[in-house]
Amino acid sequence: MANRLAHETSPYLLQHADNPVDWWPWSAEAFEEARRRGVPVLLSVGYSSCHWCHVMAHESFEDQETADYLNEHFVSVKVDREERPDVDAVYMEAVQAATGQGGWPMTVFLTPDAEPFYFGTYFPPAPRHGMPSFRQVLEGVRHAWTDRRDEVAEVAGKIVRDLAGREISYGEGVAPGEQETAQALLGLTREYDQQRGGFGGAPKFPPSMVIEFLLRHHARTGAEGALQMARDTCERMARGGIYDQLGGGFARYSVDRDWIVPHFEKMLYDNALLCRVYAHLWRSTGSELARRVALETADFMVRELRTAEGGFASALDADSDDGTGRHVEGAYYVWTPEQLREVLGAEDAEAAAHYFGVTDEGTFEEGASVLQLPQHEGVFDAEKVASIKERLSAARAERPAPGRDDKVVAAWNGLAIAALAETGAYFDRPDLVDAALAAADLLVRLHLDDRARLARTSKDGHVGANAGVLEDYADVAEGFLALASVTGEGVWLEFAGFLLDHVLVRFADPESGALYDTAADAEQLIRRPQDPTDNAVPSGWSAAAGALLSYAAHTGSEPHRTAAERALGVVKALGPRVPRFIGWGLAAAEALLDGPREVAVVGRDGDDPVAAELHRTALLGTAPGAVVARGALGSGEFPLLVDRVLVGGAATAYVCRGFVCELPVTGVEALRERVTP
Repeated sequence: MANRLAHETSPYLLQHADNPVDWWPWSAEAFEEARRRGVPVLLSVGYSSCHWCHVMAHESFEDQETADYLNEHFVSVKVDREERPDVDAVYMEAVQAATGQGGWPMTVFLTPDAEPFYFGTYFPPAPRHGMPSFRQVLEGVRHAWTDRRDEVAEVAGKIVRDLAGREISYGEGVAPGEQETAQALLGLTREYDQQRGGFGGAPKFPPSMVIEFLLRHHARTGAEGALQMARDTCERMARGGIYDQLGGGFARYSVDRDWIVPHFEKMLYDNALLCRVYAHLWRSTGSELARRVALETADFMVRELRTAEGGFASALDADSDDGTGRHVEGAYYVWTPEQLREVLGAEDAEAAAHYFGVTDEGTFEEGASVLQLPQHEGVFDAEKVASIKERLSAARAERPAPGRDDKVVAAWNGLAIAALAETGAYFDRPDLVDAALAAADLLVRLHLDDRARLARTSKDGHVGANAGVLEDYADVAEGFLALASVTGEGVWLEFAGFLLDHVLVRFADPESGALYDTAADAEQLIRRPQDPTDNAVPSGWSAAAGALLSYAAHTGSEPHRTAAERALGVVKALGPRVPRFIGWGLAAAEALLDGPREVAVVGRDGDDPVAAELHRTALLGTAPGAVVARGALGSGEFPLLVDRVLVGGAATAYVCRGFVCELPVTGVEALRERVTP
C-alpha cells in the first residue's frame, strides 16, 4: 500500500512511496501529527541519484520490522534536497556544526517544533566500523525522548540559538578590487595540483566556477598563470575518466586525484557549467579540444536530459543494472578487454584498449576500466577511432541505462539555457540555441506565475508546490540574459528584470545589502538560510550579484548596479581567504572591474549580414561579463539600442563602459579590439 508520498512530483519521494514506512512530505501537518501523538520527527533528506540514499532505503526503509518501529514511535518526514534546498541547508548546517561533517542521506531527529536534537547521515542495518545500527539509533532517541524529555528540549533549544548566532560576517558591503582578485589568484596557485590539474586532493570536483574566474582574470590582466591553470585543468578533466569519452558529458566528481575513476552520476548543473566553461576556453584560446568537449557536452544534455516538455532533467543515476539484475555503480560506462573484443574483434580491441587506457587489471572494479584519453606518442587513424567509438556507443546503448531524475529544477535549467545559448552561437549550432529557447519558454509558461514568482520544480508538465529560492531567480535570470545577448530578443531582458526585481525586494536585506536564500515571505524555518559560498553550483548570492550586474549594464539601472556591488562585498571578504569556494563571485567581481562593457550592434534590418558578423564578434569578445544588444535601426528591443544610428549607412557597433562610450565602429577588426581587453 502506498504512503503519503504517492502524490508528490519528486522522483526521489516517489521512489519511497511504496515503503512500509508511513512517510510524510515536509508539511505543517506532519509536525501537527507529531505534536498530537507526542512523538519526535525523523527527518530523512536525500536525492534521487545519491548512491548511499538508495542503500539505506533498501536496508532500512524497505524493511518491515524497521518500518513498524518507526511508524509506532516517530512521525517520518522525507525531503528531496533538490526540491527543498532551504530545508536541506538549515539542517545540514546543524549536522555539520554538531558532528563536524555532513552528507546524504541526512538523518536528523526533531522536536514537533522542528528543532533538531540528534544528527547523523547514513546508518547501517547492523553495527559496523564503530557506527551504531539504525535500529540502535532509533531506540536510543526514543528512550531519550521518553525518559529525558527536558534534556532533549534543552539541547534542541541550544542548537537553534547557536544557529541563530552564526550570522555571516558580511564585511562592509564594498565590492572587491584589484588587490582582492590578485590575492585570490595567489591563493588558488598555492592549492593548484601542478601534476594533475585541479585543486586540492581526492575526491576532486570539477572547478568550473573557479575556471570561469581564471579565464576572466587572464582576459582582464593578461596573467598567464591564470590561463595555464584553466587550460591544463580542462585538458586533464577532458582526458580523464570523469569525462564520458563515448557519450560526452561529465560525472559528478573523481574519487582519485588523477580524474580517473568518477562518481558516475551525471548532474545537469555540472554539465551546464562545464559546457559553458569549455566554450569560453575555446573563445580565449581556440583550443580544438575545448571546442569538441563543449559541443559533445551540449549534445549530451540535449540527447540524454531533455524532457518531453522541453526542459532539462536533473540527473542520471550512478548505478544501473549490470546485466545480471544487480544494480552496480558505473555498470553502464566501464569496459573489460574481453568486452572490447566482443564488440570490435581482436585487432580493433587492442587499438581501442591502447587509445582509451583499458588494461587487463582494470582501473575500476573487477577488472573493468573507465575509458580515458591518455596522451600518446604517434598519431591515431582518425577514421578508425571514429569507427571504434561508433561501435562501442552502439553496444553501450544496448546495456540497461541508468535511471533519470525527470524533475525540472528552475535554477539548473537557467544554467543550461546560458550554456546552450552561448555554445550554439559560438559554433553556429542554431539547434542548441533552439533548445535553450524551448527550456526558457517552459520556465515562463509553467514555472512563472502572473506576479513573476518562480516555482522551484516541475515534472511531466506539472508544476511543483515549492517556491523558488534565490538561486532559482538568479540562475534563470542569468540564462535569460545570455539568451537576450545571443538572440537579440529583448523580451528575455524583460523577464530577467521581473525576476531580479524579486531579488531586490524579497531576498535582499535593505540595511546591509546581504542576500538570503529564501524570500522574506517564504515559509519560516528555524533559521533563514544564507550561504554565499559556491559549491556544486553558484550560490544564489554570487549568481544574483552577476545577474544584477549584467542587467544594470543592459539598462543603466542604478538600483541593480548598487545591489550587485553591495552583494559583492562578501567576495571582498572571502575571495582572498577561500577562493576555491567563491569562484562565481570572483568571476562577477572581474566583470565589475572591467566595466562590464556594453556592446550595441545596429543593422540596417534584421537580416543585415554585416550586423550578424559584428554581433558574432561581440559575443566572441573576452572582456569579462560584457553584455551585447543587437537590433535593426530604430529598434526599441533593448535600452542599449536607443538613439543608435548607422555610420555611413552601414551596420555599426557601439562599445561603452563606465558611462563612457568609444567612437562607433563598422569593421570587425576594430570591434574585436574593443571587446578584447
